[in-house]
Amino acid sequence: MSGFKSDFMRIVHERGMVHQCSDAQRLDELLASGVRTAYIGFDCTADSLHIGHLLQIMLLRWWQKSGHRPIALMGGGTTKVGDPSGRDETRQLLTTAQIDSNMATIKRSFSNYLTFGDGPTEAVMANNADWLDGLLYIPLLRDVGRHFSVNRMLTMDSVKLRLDRDQPLTFLEFNYMILQSYDFVELHKRYNCIAQMGGSDQWGNIVMGADLGRRMQGAELFALTSPLLSTASGAKMGKTAAGAVWLNPDRLSPYDFWQYWRNTEDADVGRFLRLFTDMPLSEIAKLEALQGQEINEAKKILATEVTALAHGKQAAESAAETARRTFEEGTKADTLPTIDMARAKLKAGIPAFELLHDAGLVESRNEARKLIKGGGARLNDKPIASDTATVGEGDLDSSGTLKLSAGRKRHVLVRAV
Repeated sequence: MSGFKSDFMRIVHERGMVHQCSDAQRLDELLASGVRTAYIGFDCTADSLHIGHLLQIMLLRWWQKSGHRPIALMGGGTTKVGDPSGRDETRQLLTTAQIDSNMATIKRSFSNYLTFGDGPTEAVMANNADWLDGLLYIPLLRDVGRHFSVNRMLTMDSVKLRLDRDQPLTFLEFNYMILQSYDFVELHKRYNCIAQMGGSDQWGNIVMGADLGRRMQGAELFALTSPLLSTASGAKMGKTAAGAVWLNPDRLSPYDFWQYWRNTEDADVGRFLRLFTDMPLSEIAKLEALQGQEINEAKKILATEVTALAHGKQAAESAAETARRTFEEGTKADTLPTIDMARAKLKAGIPAFELLHDAGLVESRNEARKLIKGGGARLNDKPIASDTATVGEGDLDSSGTLKLSAGRKRHVLVRAV
């Protein structure tokens, strides 16, 4: 690890962010000898990125912090096709308007991680629709398609897994890796981009792009992937009872985002601090060594640092203070996530299990019933006695709110309007 000449390669290897890299020694030499450009692609299938994308964003962040230029490539074009990687079924096709709307909100997620501008190391936001939308099909087949072996394409995990499971793979999706590879060629032409980074499931697609650049332009291009992450207990990163851990505050409040990281397993604290924060490794080593109850302080630091990057320092500190007041003082902090509900609906009485679901604390009403029966649901800090219980106007406090909890760490205020 200490043998690297460039800051980027040394940092990302020390922090455990690299799974595979093509010709790491040569890439290191180039990074040590001048400003270089790399990109990561993000498809616009939802109106927010989630923490499954966070490691990729951190790679772009370290690329820039190491004195190089990152490109965040929006998949305005490729989203019209759909990436088959990791999918058991065909993605639902989105309209151009839906894709453009998703792209507009996704762009906001990058603002706290990267500095955009026209300078030599300032980040670029590109959109592959700029070149893919204008491609003519027959020229594409002749100029680009001839460099692809169908035999090789069939060995790619994104294709092979679907075929092995007898799941349909449309011809549209089969073309995805050709378009992704062509992105690399275009970005090299437009920005002298030499590296594509991504998750380890993208290795095959990225290598094919580097190969296409060599065949079409004689370019020297590199692939670098990050490991696919799971928690110490083997659970997939980024999933909760209420769904994905989104980066957009409209989809998930900064408080709930903070809570996700606060609930990190003990064995993951050091690793997550290395992957998802800028904290020096010496400080992380001290926090990682904490034992027993003290490890909870490290978890709070992890939660606050990660939330500060995603949502800003003020939102992170507010989330930490809300948690302190809620758990340490037992008060009903007014900065908890809040939903509005018609007073008339509360006056009539609403089943507690239904309110838990409507408040986003559980994924289904059935799950809410199980939570109540198991003693894990609380109303104003008191257990909800039965899954047939109703919540009414009498449960509101003098300010017209009530507190709903799922377990000890997930809370929502319901405000009568």
